[in-house]
Amino acid sequence: MHSEFAIEARGLSKQFGELRAVSSLDLDVPRGEIYGFLGPNGSGKSTTIRMLCGLLTPTEGSATVLDTDVPENSKDLKPKIGYMTQRFSLFGDMTVFENLQFIAEIYSYPFADRSTRIGELLDRYDLVAQRNQLAGTMSGGERQRLALACAVLHHPELLLLDEPTSAVDPQSRRDFWENLFRLAGGGTTILVSTHYMDEAERCHRLAILDHGVKVADGTPQELQNRTGMHVLEVIADDPYAAQGAIHELEAVASVTQLGVRLRVLIPDSHEHPRELVEHALAARNLKATTRLTAATLEDVFVAVTMKPRKT
Repeated sequence: MHSEFAIEARGLSKQFGELRAVSSLDLDVPRGEIYGFLGPNGSGKSTTIRMLCGLLTPTEGSATVLDTDVPENSKDLKPKIGYMTQRFSLFGDMTVFENLQFIAEIYSYPFADRSTRIGELLDRYDLVAQRNQLAGTMSGGERQRLALACAVLHHPELLLLDEPTSAVDPQSRRDFWENLFRLAGGGTTILVSTHYMDEAERCHRLAILDHGVKVADGTPQELQNRTGMHVLEVIADDPYAAQGAIHELEAVASVTQLGVRLRVLIPDSHEHPRELVEHALAARNLKATTRLTAATLEDVFVAVTMKPRKT
């Protein structure tokens, strides 16, 4: 009997000396979905992924991946997962075709079917023209497509992607995500870590990590609906002066300038956030228009990871 979840973790923790890289992480990743880990560098994303695929032993807690307990039975898990790191980890002095051949050998892919499978991957990931090119001479986007082709060659049930788009241009990122949706549509479960807000918004569900702690999880829409904050957009003639005036308000949790606009977060406990901001601006004779607006995923991220304000 298969669990409805591809990944289940309870109290998963990892200590490196004095550093607690991951702390008491509970995780449920549904099968066939794209699940995102959103967080800055050092938030525990990579450490978690390495524990889930058996490369690191947890200090505390437990995890079941594809109905397999890790790290105890990691050997049984390896044929079922694909793993792609943020750094290109294939062989630069081998051609695209040779890299794919090598991966097929590692996974003992049926010899009679290898040529057909490699041909499929070259075509699907737009690598036909690069077939005989050395991987080390390829562009960032081409290497990313090759790394993904290698990660899925053996038809894994679960794909673990650790910051896979950190070194490619926006068009390559969009193309990469189209490939991920195609894989998820075919039943592959995908766990992807990122620090890009637009990528996190594409995930079916996501968890936000901060200093090794899961501070929020849910669908992007659910997270945006429960920020616990009023979100105001302020357009001022002098945005820098307006930011200073708003920042002085004790009720304001965060104020950020985005071009000519300011984005202001005020906890839901305050009943009249707009009047509060407008009064502060008027007291300084600053001309501005204000409006309440819906939260973005970036607002959610700021709200759940912000440090207490210094007074």
